[in-house]
Amino acid sequence: MNQKLTPEQIQLMKDELTAELACCLIEDLNLDVQDAIEVLYTSETFLRLQDDSTGLYYQSPGYIYSFLQNELLKAKVE
Repeated sequence: MNQKLTPEQIQLMKDELTAELACCLIEDLNLDVQDAIEVLYTSETFLRLQDDSTGLYYQSPGYIYSFLQNELLKAKVE
């Protein structure tokens, strides 16, 4: 039986991942909540997470965070 997720379930998954990613930023970069959310919400990674067609919401927080880390490192180099 192949059950499809409802839009509400997908949004819940995205919301939970967003919270996890913000916590990672707070711990790893010693950011406060406001700054962590700003960094996350303005990232390309967050845009990809919000795009249902990427399926990124199916991945683990650690996997998605690795994309965010790479994005932030790349931004520092440029």
